[in-house]
Amino acid sequence: MEKILYLMRHGQTLFNLEHKIQGWCDSPLTELGINQAKIAGRYFTDNKLKLDHCYSSTSERACDTLELVTGGKLPYTRLKGIKEWNFGCFEAMDDFLNPPLPYDDFFVKYGGESQDGVSERMAKTLSQVMEQEDHHFVLAVSHGGAMACFLRYYKQPLPHGIKNCTILRLKYEDGQFTLLDYFEPDFSELEK
Repeated sequence: MEKILYLMRHGQTLFNLEHKIQGWCDSPLTELGINQAKIAGRYFTDNKLKLDHCYSSTSERACDTLELVTGGKLPYTRLKGIKEWNFGCFEAMDDFLNPPLPYDDFFVKYGGESQDGVSERMAKTLSQVMEQEDHHFVLAVSHGGAMACFLRYYKQPLPHGIKNCTILRLKYEDGQFTLLDYFEPDFSELEK
């Protein structure tokens, strides 16, 4: 039977709005982020997608997004393995302090993680999730940097920046993830 992972980024947070580096540190969803998550939830209802399991990063912004997307109707498990990249002492600093991409091992000397470390952590955690027998249609809410590392690990095309509440639809087969497509919710109704 086909196994599909819906890997999603959380909604807008206070640090996103303030252009702060947000990795293992956390900030709450903004009002816009809350509404983004509710709109993103329509992707699952409109397409009549039935999820058999849900997972979230342990960060509050990801847990809150998942609860809003599912209307609080589905139980979920929190996983440290799908947390955002640890940026060490750059956490909560202004975005302009980020080095140019790719980051590679830049943050290691500042107490953070390497790109390979994040990639391997994400790949290991999500593979373990999908290897479970009863896991066929799974939602996991994570973070933009960690999701980009995950896609690079499997040599999958990277969408032009992973925007808040973007949903990646991936097939899991023979220990490999393949990006089938991705969905960027239309938030234009929030601009009225």
